[in-house]
Amino acid sequence: MPPYLPYPLELVYLSGVAEIGLGALLLVPSLSRLAGYGLILLLIAVFPANLNMAMNSDLFPGLPTWWCWGRLPLQVILGVGVWWSSKPNHAALNNFR
Repeated sequence: MPPYLPYPLELVYLSGVAEIGLGALLLVPSLSRLAGYGLILLLIAVFPANLNMAMNSDLFPGLPTWWCWGRLPLQVILGVGVWWSSKPNHAALNNFR
């Protein structure tokens, strides 16, 4: 967690709860779009923490430096996956018209 943010442990728990809750809401068709937007915003919100981790990888001796940097592009891939999985299924919607 970047040092300029207050309550780092609480923010980690809060982001984890938000991630689990929004992930579960992806399974509710009427809320999946909203959950997708929330997860994408969450990925954007935690990016500074992951960037801080990569730039200060020496503070995490148990993790390889490449892993810390590899998380950054992974967030983009996860964001695309969330967007894809939360978009409405147009074929299914057409069956109800």
